[in-house]
Amino acid sequence: MVGETMEVDVMICGGGPCGLMLANELGRRGVSVFLADEKASTAFNPQANATQARTMEHFRRLGFADDIRAQGLPECYPTDVAYFTRYASHELARFRLPSAQEARTKAKQLRGSWSAAELPHRVSQKYVEAELRRQAERLTRVEVRYAHRVTGFEEDADGVSTTVQSRNGGEPFTVRSRYLVGADGPRSMIRERLGYRYTGETGVSRDFMGGRMFAVYLRCPDFYRLMPHAPAWMNVTFNGERRAFMAAVDGKGEFAFHTQLRAHENEDAITDADARGLFIAAAGMDLDVEVLSKGGWTAGHSLVAEHFQRGRVFLGGDAVHLFTPTGGLGYNTAVEDAVNLGWKLASVLQGKASPALLDTYEQERRPLAVRNTGYARAFADSLGLFKPVDEIEENSARGDAARVAAGAYLERHGRTEFNIPGITFGGRYDGSAVIVPDGTTPPEDAPNTYTPTACPGGRPPHAWLPDGVSLFDRLGFDWTLLSLGPDDMDTAPFVQAMGAALIDLPVVRILDPDVFALYEAPLILIRPDQIVAWRGTSSTHAANVVQRVLGHRAE
Repeated sequence: MVGETMEVDVMICGGGPCGLMLANELGRRGVSVFLADEKASTAFNPQANATQARTMEHFRRLGFADDIRAQGLPECYPTDVAYFTRYASHELARFRLPSAQEARTKAKQLRGSWSAAELPHRVSQKYVEAELRRQAERLTRVEVRYAHRVTGFEEDADGVSTTVQSRNGGEPFTVRSRYLVGADGPRSMIRERLGYRYTGETGVSRDFMGGRMFAVYLRCPDFYRLMPHAPAWMNVTFNGERRAFMAAVDGKGEFAFHTQLRAHENEDAITDADARGLFIAAAGMDLDVEVLSKGGWTAGHSLVAEHFQRGRVFLGGDAVHLFTPTGGLGYNTAVEDAVNLGWKLASVLQGKASPALLDTYEQERRPLAVRNTGYARAFADSLGLFKPVDEIEENSARGDAARVAAGAYLERHGRTEFNIPGITFGGRYDGSAVIVPDGTTPPEDAPNTYTPTACPGGRPPHAWLPDGVSLFDRLGFDWTLLSLGPDDMDTAPFVQAMGAALIDLPVVRILDPDVFALYEAPLILIRPDQIVAWRGTSSTHAANVVQRVLGHRAE
């Protein structure tokens, strides 16, 4: 028997980064949301550890980038990526990256590929989820309930009825919504009920980052005192016995340690004492270790679901893409799923856009998931297929030579995996039905280089304005029309066409010649998710452009 019925605009199943970010996007747009997650609360285990610059720009757009940057490691903690034979032995290579404190000032100094409103931030997902939850719960039209499990749903012509059951007992109840979003992880009940399978590559075996891995969330306060090397955010071991990576969680002694299991090691039989031994083997020194949690997981996935949506039901995050965590792309891709879907749902619910706009969610996001899982797979191959030679730990001339060679390779790999402006900023929605092409060709997609371009379908080029303000901070929360250069352009047709769709279109006038040169056109229409929808030289066809970008398919 099902008890009461609640009514909201959007039901979200899943309270990880995708679901929580979507709740924030929708709630800030006045959309009512009910979010349920069967976990007791947000994540306890560290999980993902890298927030890319583009994700930080979205947090900035919502107004809480500084709150996120204050989480996790101390402000002055170095976010280097370092490679060792063992943590207490030889350092092989180090890719230096700025602390959170340095990132705040460095962002304003960078140009070209790394011109951005925000730089990356190294913070455990557990802290991000907690902050996203705090932000969502401040919104009057968002209700967040953990320890609540979705047990089923039924879609009809007018909406979706979702059955929810508290883990603490009580009568099941129904949430009636216009739309349902499954952000419920890799074993998504919503995806399984839709009958969609993952496609792509899985079961990949590598010397490292392929097959069964074991995660240990641990506390070791003496690590910093006893290790002979400078602290790093990411610590990777490279030897023939125990390959591992370990992210600093709080900069005080908590770490997320992950090691490759050997064929004879049974994860179900690993005790806390055994887990401590795995860490000690990687450290190369006996240390006092407290195991906070442990468990197995599988590396070697690069999987994307067949479809991201059907009717009034949508999928996002791990429910539609599974990554090997090299490059830190999984959680960031999930956040951008939410960003893309959020404004579209709100626009349709509020009568600002055609329901056909929602069909572009899969059209835009699935190719990006395929792209990003492919990049993560390539990084895993680069690290995991490079094997240590037998003499890598020898105190001999042969050992010295082996370490020099390994260090050179790992330094190149580190730059390739962690200096990725092309992946971070270069994702595009070319071919989308709601992007108006202008006949230009975007630069080639490459992981380690990014050429800023206002070619419709991608992130607008970023610039710091002469007054020191980020151009992105001048953009509206909904749509924005940039009017650039010395000429006073007629923008009224765009304002009127958007007004007819119940959208208040701010026009941002910028005279700076450098910005005009960067965008290569005087008029730029930017979507709520900070994507260039159109650029041109006049407002002559404004009505048709607006009809198209709002999903009405006008050419």
